[in-house]
Amino acid sequence: MRLLKQLLAVAAVTFVGGQAAAAADGNAPLTLVLGFATAALALFVYTRIVRRTERREVTELARKDAVPATGRGLLIGGAMFGAVIANIAFLGGYHVDGIGSVSGAIGLLGFMAAVAVTEELLFRGVLFRIIEERIGTYLSLTLTGLVFGLMHLVNPDATLWGSIAIAIEAGFMLAAAYAATRNLWLPIGLHFAWNFAQGGVFGTQVSGNGESEGLLNGETSGSALVTGGEFGPEGSLYAVGFGAALTVVFMWLAHRRGNVIPRRRSAAPAPTATLAQ
Repeated sequence: MRLLKQLLAVAAVTFVGGQAAAAADGNAPLTLVLGFATAALALFVYTRIVRRTERREVTELARKDAVPATGRGLLIGGAMFGAVIANIAFLGGYHVDGIGSVSGAIGLLGFMAAVAVTEELLFRGVLFRIIEERIGTYLSLTLTGLVFGLMHLVNPDATLWGSIAIAIEAGFMLAAAYAATRNLWLPIGLHFAWNFAQGGVFGTQVSGNGESEGLLNGETSGSALVTGGEFGPEGSLYAVGFGAALTVVFMWLAHRRGNVIPRRRSAAPAPTATLAQ
């Protein structure tokens, strides 16, 4: 019951925020404001509904961790996509045709903030965390990661391979990031930086959602296995490789910190860890 209540609460904010962004109709300053407002409201609603349904402090969104953990996530996400695009460019699959759109990048800043926050609250804060208590870390990571990937099949230029790639490089990796830290700020920062670097900086497609207007007017060409094709660089084998590698690193940290819940302990509450560990 608490899973359903928490899902519905955050999903309601996500829906309203999405409708507001659509109504902004490309107005970059308005999209920026609406995006950050949606993110802030989602964090507030998540905190309130978790406190109400679980009667505990929401340690996964502790204020003391907000800046340092989000900052680490931003660095990891930016570096990760930078490495992906650098490898694609090295093989001639990405090139810059000039300066793109500053206003477009500003609008994406707000939009991607809303996406990162709402998706992390829904998939890692609610689904992964609660399901993990019942079936253990690895099964929950696998199940919610696959659902996260398949969700992207509704995007305009979606492909089955692209959705599988998202499941591996993002669904699994972001759940592992949460398992390693027991903190949502890190995956939120990582998710935001990854998405914004794609669309807002390098001007590539994000998850099959069509062309993005970023700071650079970037184009990809060549083998879809290298560039990701119409789905965008997230469908590249490079993205899958880097995401899988980070998943291994985060799960190693989770084991080291005693944060992995085995299936036989499914009734036990998830452990709490901090970034200082």
